[in-house]
Amino acid sequence: MRPTQRLARILATRTGEEIELAIATAGGETLKVLATQEQIDMLVDELEDILNSPAEGAPGGPPDAA
Repeated sequence: MRPTQRLARILATRTGEEIELAIATAGGETLKVLATQEQIDMLVDELEDILNSPAEGAPGGPPDAA
């Protein structure tokens, strides 16, 4: 498995019925994928869930179990 890389940019364009996502890393690599509208919707939902949940170790979350 490849190590985690810092995200630099995300580009998206419609390619026919699908959407092409290009993800560029700070190290200069670019990954391009084709996704359906449903897959993009699922990605947006996942990101919204992450953004709306408290960060790990952040104050205000539920207390630790005793």
